[in-house]
Amino acid sequence: LCGNSTVVDQTKEPWASWGQIIPSFFDEKICIANNAESGERASSFLAKKRYDKVLSMARPGDWVLVEFGHNDQKEKGPGKGAWYNFSTCLKEFIDKARAAGLNIGFITPTARRHFDDNGHIKDTHGDYPDAMRAVAARENVPLIELNPMTKTLYESMGEEDSKKAFVHYPAGQFPGQDQDLADNTHFNPFGATQVAKCVAEGMRKAIPAL
Repeated sequence: LCGNSTVVDQTKEPWASWGQIIPSFFDEKICIANNAESGERASSFLAKKRYDKVLSMARPGDWVLVEFGHNDQKEKGPGKGAWYNFSTCLKEFIDKARAAGLNIGFITPTARRHFDDNGHIKDTHGDYPDAMRAVAARENVPLIELNPMTKTLYESMGEEDSKKAFVHYPAGQFPGQDQDLADNTHFNPFGATQVAKCVAEGMRKAIPAL
């Protein structure tokens, strides 16, 4: 797994990610190596040689699953953006995986919990999901549409109850927690499990080999 804090193995309660839950959906014949790291973008994941590490451990026939988009939109300046730098980086993920005899799949970024006045989730990722879709279609890469799946998940729970899937806790719920927690991006264990179910369903549709 390659990604950011929505995928990484979180180390502190009450944060959790779908990446650390997804192994429970597989039997002992499958090994899942979670190489995601908080704060990473597609470009930084490559620049810090995290992807080189993945390639060094993987064996021909293995699958590489890539989810980025949350932090990538923070990049500003010439040559940045969804349709240039981000898309170029995604192509590099593909080319290096295939050169190593690996299979690769993309995962559009999980939606953030931001509701509009009509009870619908706002799109906060700009062109990044569409850019990933375009690269996936052009390069014939399987695509798990986690972005719209998580929008449906949060909307079905509603604006208030969807807090139960995220790190939303009043002060004093955990040792040393002296402030309220209201994180609309990162999941608690319950939310991470629901998103992992979405990923598993996406795999059934887009990557039946898994």
